[in-house]
Amino acid sequence: MLLFADPLKESILQFFTQTGWLEWCGVITGILCVWLAAKNNILSWPIAIVSVLIYTLIFYDAKLYADMGLQVYFLFMNLYGWYFWSNNKNQDEQKSPVLSITRKEIILSILAVIAFTYILGNLLHRNTDASFPFIDSFCTACSLVAQAFLARKVMENWLIWIFVDIIYVGVYFSKDLYATGLMYALYVYIAAVGYSDWRKIYRTQHD
Repeated sequence: MLLFADPLKESILQFFTQTGWLEWCGVITGILCVWLAAKNNILSWPIAIVSVLIYTLIFYDAKLYADMGLQVYFLFMNLYGWYFWSNNKNQDEQKSPVLSITRKEIILSILAVIAFTYILGNLLHRNTDASFPFIDSFCTACSLVAQAFLARKVMENWLIWIFVDIIYVGVYFSKDLYATGLMYALYVYIAAVGYSDWRKIYRTQHD
């Protein structure tokens, strides 16, 4: 038992000493916006915009350039999601339903992820000092698809987030972004809750 005491103590110490105030702000706003989205609350969008701006700076410093670029996309998608949800919040629920993914969307999403990963991964590998260029590009591609589905209320967005967030946990821990890594571990749980809740809504709509 004592053999594990020192490494565990060191990990906890690193977690608190190497996590800056900016990352903590990103973590708090990130967790809050994802939880609100899982609960179908429109306040998730403005809070997500704050989180996105913070993580643009964090990922630039960590040389995770694909993730940094992803934040720009998230910014526009958060503005779109805020607009889309705002226009439907006072209307009848059936006019803004939770949707299920189609076979065509699955095929197009897979092809888009493969193409995006190959192109961006090679660009980052050859032209930058990016950490994990292909893994980072793959996660970015999956996130692009998931965010688009989230904005359109397609419930399977949460399944994509579960998959990609598990990968992100390992990436961020390896870059000493401990608080962010733990945040993404929590995202896995929140995404599972979100999928369960949205599936219930979807089934209610079709009863």
